Amino acid sequence: MKTRDFSEMLILAALWGGSFLFMRIAAPQFGPVPLIELRVGLAALVLLPVLAWRGHTRLLRERAGSLLFVGLTNSALPFVLYAWASLSVTAGFASIVNATSPLFAALVAWLWLKDRLSPTSMAGLLLGLLGVVLLVWGKASFRAGGSGWAVLACLGATLNYGIAANFTKRYLTGVDPMAIATGSQLYAALLLAPFAVWLWPAGDPGREAWLAVILLAVGCTGVAYVLYFRLIAQIGPARAIAVTFLIPVFGMLWGALLLGEAVTSNMIAGCAVILGGTGLATGFLKLRPRGLGIR
Repeated sequence: MKTRDFSEMLILAALWGGSFLFMRIAAPQFGPVPLIELRVGLAALVLLPVLAWRGHTRLLRERAGSLLFVGLTNSALPFVLYAWASLSVTAGFASIVNATSPLFAALVAWLWLKDRLSPTSMAGLLLGLLGVVLLVWGKASFRAGGSGWAVLACLGATLNYGIAANFTKRYLTGVDPMAIATGSQLYAALLLAPFAVWLWPAGDPGREAWLAVILLAVGCTGVAYVLYFRLIAQIGPARAIAVTFLIPVFGMLWGALLLGEAVTSNMIAGCAVILGGTGLATGFLKLRPRGLGIR
């Protein structure tokens, strides 16, 4: 991997890790649904000129049904779930749970597309599940003041990512990835618009919250998608997915530095186990034939 590609991967991980920080800042002021409406709507405005420059805006109409479903499962629902969860859990915690997305993608592929799971992939799924248990140990209380529902919301978001990934593989293979990114944000914005109007906050959210929204929409969504698809084109999807391993690092870092969030031993242990399971389930890490070492 070239130095430039690695640098772009670090920037992308920093941006996507920062999204949990900005949701944590803005969600209490805007509310989850209006916040995400602004995120996907502004991101669509950033991506539309790029798609027009590529000459593929017609795909937004030709593939409207599929893009609508991807917009629902890859943006509207998971973003709202994470925004709601951010009212109760830290940015670092949410970013670690996000690392289970490839695990759910592998599980959905097995259940829906009948993709074969190798013994290594199955071991990765089980290891990832163990990591989730370690992460939420002592937090998943459903009593008053507990974080149980927020934890389920985070896991629901990653399940939606897994569904969206497999739907895209089945119905949108060969479609310009930038059209998928743009269309998903545009249709997510259309889906959320009536609910955002209904739930719009009565007071002014404030300058800090608006700044967080702009950075979330433009940087963590619009610019991040452009970087991501550049990386796919330059180093391939198998290597580009490695950004998943870096996002929790930045999620915890930004939360600790800018919000004073604690990084607990459960978070570190859960993160390590989840990432190990993710690596095995996706084939990024492999078990050696003559032992249990990972290469």
